[in-house]
Amino acid sequence: MNEYIYAIVFGILIGVVARIIMLRTDYRQYPTNLHGKIIHLSLGFIAASLGAMAVPALMEQEYTAITFLTLAASQFREVRNMERQTLTEIDELELVSRGKTYIEGIAISFEGRNYLVILTSLVGTLVYILFNVYVALITGLICLIIAKSLMSGSTLKDIVAIDHHPLHFKDAGLYIDNIYIMNIGLKARQEEILKYGMGFILTPKNMNVITTIANLGQRQAILHDVSISLGVFRDSGTPALTPLIKRDLDDGRIGVFILPQVREVEKAAEIIGAVPVLENAIRMPSQSRTHNKNEEADL
Repeated sequence: MNEYIYAIVFGILIGVVARIIMLRTDYRQYPTNLHGKIIHLSLGFIAASLGAMAVPALMEQEYTAITFLTLAASQFREVRNMERQTLTEIDELELVSRGKTYIEGIAISFEGRNYLVILTSLVGTLVYILFNVYVALITGLICLIIAKSLMSGSTLKDIVAIDHHPLHFKDAGLYIDNIYIMNIGLKARQEEILKYGMGFILTPKNMNVITTIANLGQRQAILHDVSISLGVFRDSGTPALTPLIKRDLDDGRIGVFILPQVREVEKAAEIIGAVPVLENAIRMPSQSRTHNKNEEADL
């Protein structure tokens, strides 16, 4: 029997376990049960196998075998493209769409998790060969904890304060606090909005957040998650019943207008707070050289 067989099997197992931990179907219902999960678990097994076999290949000086890792990288980029195309096509049929920024964030995360699986399998196999199964188990557990922590980033409640504000009209203009949302001329439609609508103000905690929450993709992600979790009081062909987010141009706050079917203020605020901060929406203007130079000049 090959001397590396137990190490390879251990590496594959720990990699597959890592992929199972990182594979979760939540309120967004993605990946879908059952076939969506089967696809990603199969890709996770392939990634784990590549990571586990890389170490014995290096130890046997089979350096050409490492080229399979570069091939795997190109294949996992195709996974990203597949997710992007699938979600883009589905998004056209949503009452409240995800938006391109949200879709790109999901596609990136699926690609990145396969690389985490490769790394977990590689480290697990290496430690098994160099030490023993007990040390490898401890190392594998540490890798699983790290993979789990890297699975999710920050959420909106970390960067903004969320406050409920009643909707009100000034003539035909719909407002949340002093933030103008849209113009509604029909009296019957105004009554529907006041009856079924809810308003929230998101106040940024620092100047970086102002730019982040101004991103149109981040705003669309908020509306989509709330609509998926609480339902939405609208149908196709009713533009006046479209959830919207608008900015206060003076201080960077945003007003969130939603039309949930489950009208519970605390639950809606909790869901808004749980919306992920999209990687592609994050901006750090305070880190710019120009900004830092101005601060030094003031000192």
